[in-house]
Amino acid sequence: MLKLFNDKGFWKTAIKLTVPVALQNLLTSSFVLADTLLVSSLGTVALSSVGMMGQWSWLMNMVLVGICSAATLFISQFWGIKDLKKIRHIGGISIAFALIVSLIFTVVSLSFPQMIVRIFNSDKEVISAGSEYLKVVAFSFLPIAMTNVLASILRAVENVKLPMYASGFTTILNIFLDYCMIFGKFGFAKMGIKGAALATVTSAWLGLFIIIVISFVQKNILTTNKREYFKFSRDEISAYISKATPVVLNESMWGLGTFVYNIVFGNMGYEYFSALTIVRSFENIAFVIFIGICSASSVMIGKSIGKGNVDRGLGDSKRFMVIVPALAVIISVFIIVFRNQLVNIFNMSDNISALTISTARTLMIIYAVAFPFRMMPYLEIVSIFRSGGDTITGAKYELICLWALSVPATIISVLAFKVPFVAAFAIMYIFEDIPKNILCLKYYLSNKWIKPVTKEGAAGLESFKRKRRGKPID
Repeated sequence: MLKLFNDKGFWKTAIKLTVPVALQNLLTSSFVLADTLLVSSLGTVALSSVGMMGQWSWLMNMVLVGICSAATLFISQFWGIKDLKKIRHIGGISIAFALIVSLIFTVVSLSFPQMIVRIFNSDKEVISAGSEYLKVVAFSFLPIAMTNVLASILRAVENVKLPMYASGFTTILNIFLDYCMIFGKFGFAKMGIKGAALATVTSAWLGLFIIIVISFVQKNILTTNKREYFKFSRDEISAYISKATPVVLNESMWGLGTFVYNIVFGNMGYEYFSALTIVRSFENIAFVIFIGICSASSVMIGKSIGKGNVDRGLGDSKRFMVIVPALAVIISVFIIVFRNQLVNIFNMSDNISALTISTARTLMIIYAVAFPFRMMPYLEIVSIFRSGGDTITGAKYELICLWALSVPATIISVLAFKVPFVAAFAIMYIFEDIPKNILCLKYYLSNKWIKPVTKEGAAGLESFKRKRRGKPID
């Protein structure tokens, strides 16, 4: 075990790639936390409404995560052999799909805002506040989509600092504008929940503007020979779709599954959903370091396999398989110990209901216990399997555990057995995470996920097979 981690090159690269991405997501999550804190001062209805509409935009983000993951798969392996032309073509395809997705969500949000809110809750106050928020925040979907794709391209070629700087600016600006527009400070009109939405839109567009402007100054991969981005061939589109479809389907269906959970939970009462909104604010914070680690591991493993160094890619994956659960346990203990203090942050104005606060404290314990069991499949599916070239198996496991086990179990427990909210929340985790851990670990140990998309990678895989004395891998 000690020999496995006695590799200075691994640590240097892992830290260089992990820290900026983790900081970027910490900034983004801090913005969500600050946004939620400021909105919570408007009361339980406002907090619940914004939380529900956050889940609608989150569904869009899950589709975008699939597009960005597919882009990372290809670009990291092409980066291993420095094929810049292919990198730009994949980037152009990803940008086109992201634009289509964001425009669809924007049009639907502007056309049917009340219908979308009503999916979660039928309370008239919630519908009024939620639709008012959605009609404004929908204009942030396009810049958010573009920012996500451009940041993924940059990270895949190991340019991790620019997305971090852009997120830092966006976060600080959004918190400032939230304060000004919600409460009417520094000459701004007092707009309440609508002000929170307008702050999000403004910061999202300026964040995208910063990435584009700095890219032109740096003359990085986004601007050098930029016309090549949209000169991709039909074969390249076909190859991209064949790998991207399982990833996008995986993330979209997982997002839809979570969307179904939220419909169930939202209709159990908006006070309960407010508690869930509080927990998810901290969930984003707890998750940031693992986003950074998985981003780093995707680039490192994909780059090694893409240039034919399969042994190195496999060795790095083993290191991350130890790092992730160890860190997850530490964070879980922290959440349990400080759960009361964390939840009380949201009730400093004493205008959140006692039911919401007590429920949030209980949910924090359940989430903390489930956290390590969620992080392991996340690493395996999102990072290791995909960067190795296998986008199908992880998607299959995730969708089976979600749609065949967890979603039906949660719905049946609520509708047929009338279980309490906290019990339904626990059932959701139990039926999804335990079987998924077993399936993913078994597949990881088989090494069948190593499926290069480059010629150099394929040659390296053959060499790896010979060294392993002909043991089958695929």
